[in-house]
Order: sequence, then C-alpha cells, then structure tokens
Amino acid sequence: MHRYGVREVAKLLRLPRSTIRALIDAGFVSPARGPRRAWQFSFQDLIVLRTAQALADARVPSRRITQSVRELRRRLPESMPLSGLRITAVGDRVVVRERDSRWQADSGQYLLGFEGDPAAGSLSVVEPAASPNRRGGREWLERAIELESEDSEGAAEAYRQAIAADPALLDAHLNLGCLLHESGQLAKAERAYRAGLEACGDDASLHYNIGLLMEDMGRKRDAMQAYLAALGAEPEFADCHYNLALVCEQLGRMKEAIRHLAQYRRLTGSD
Repeated sequence: MHRYGVREVAKLLRLPRSTIRALIDAGFVSPARGPRRAWQFSFQDLIVLRTAQALADARVPSRRITQSVRELRRRLPESMPLSGLRITAVGDRVVVRERDSRWQADSGQYLLGFEGDPAAGSLSVVEPAASPNRRGGREWLERAIELESEDSEGAAEAYRQAIAADPALLDAHLNLGCLLHESGQLAKAERAYRAGLEACGDDASLHYNIGLLMEDMGRKRDAMQAYLAALGAEPEFADCHYNLALVCEQLGRMKEAIRHLAQYRRLTGSD
C-alpha cells in the first residue's frame, strides 16, 4: 500500500504542516512512522484529514467531527476503489459515494469532494473557489505548496511573497524553513524560522523545527534549548519530549532524558 509523506499530503490536500500536526494531535489520524520518525500516511489518513479539516472550517463541534471521522475511517477501503471515491457534505450529513453505493455519517454544512486516479496514486480536492478576502498571503501560500515538488526555488520565493503579504502567516514561515532545511540550506532555514518567531510570537512548531535543525547542524545544546522552548509553549508536545530525551542522553543529562522519555510514554501510551 502506498504511503504519503508530509510534503505529499500538504500538496495534495493543500493543508499546511501545522494543520496536519494539529489534526494528528487531536487524534483524528494515527499515521505510521518512517525513518527518523517521519509520518507516513495511508490513503485512508488523507481522506480523514481533509474531512476533519473541512468540518472544522465549517465550525462543527469537535465531538461531532470525531464521531463522523471515526465512522468514515471504519468504512473506508484500504486503497482507492477502481471507480474512485467521492465525499460530499450536504446539510448535516456526510455522503460517501463508492461506485453505485452511498453511505452517510454526521458532519457539518460544508461541501467538499475527492477525485483521484488510482493508477497514478494521486488525489485531488474539489472545493469552492477562494473568496476575494482570502487572497494575498494565503493565496501565495497555496501556490508555494503546489510548487514544492517540482520547483523548490519557485516554492521558496512564493513563501517569501506570502510572508511579504502577511508577515504573521505562520505556515509560510514554517514551510519555508522546512523547505530550506530539506534542501540543505541550513543557515537560511535557521533565519527563516527565527524570522517566524519574531513575526508570529512564541510558537511550539517553530521552536521544535529549530531543534531538529540544530541537531542536524551538530549544535546539541542549542537543540535542547529549542525543544525546551517548544515545550514551554506546548507542554504536551509528545514528539518534542521524545527528541529532547535523546538529546539529553547525548549530552549526558540522564535524569532529564528519563523524565522526558517518561512524559513521551505517558502522552502516547507507548512502551
């Protein structure tokens, strides 16, 4: 079964990385882990992620979203059916069309759809056109996400345009830093993340990503400080506790390593 990385999910669903992590933290999906504990999403995960976000955008109460996506996930096939799959939210019902059959789960008043090419393993989202008041920074952000897989330099420039249009657009800072980090431009990635902190304030995701970057730069103590700052902003950030435990162990701070590993286990129910 094909697995999707965070970059693929962001491009296919037009969801910022921070939104993807928030939906994971909320328990809507539990993706597998790959090398370096990177998330790996199934086709089912993609459907659930987009549906959960759509219902949240429609201001559906969290309890109703949880009930809806739980039923949706239970009934989704392991892979895309040959006839394709279409999901629409009409009134207060989510209608799932699979070949000639339809089934429903509770949702909110929002219209969304999925269409795909099973042979190519692709997925696209059909949504209403953006309203005029959503243009500018957000529009540049969406354009950057589309460009990431085929034109990294163009994507980076689009993220910079998004930041110029809306300096407080957190996802543009995060994605630009990730893009630069992944392309080996570590000093530029650090500047992008720290610019995000200046513009957006104390954000756990920015601090966490700085921690990852510091580790790759061999700056273990700086990584520890970044992870601590992330936990200061979000104390129950499970992956941050895990990474901090490893860094503390490498620095010989065993008591702290044990404490953060215990926190990780408590938050995830992991052995």
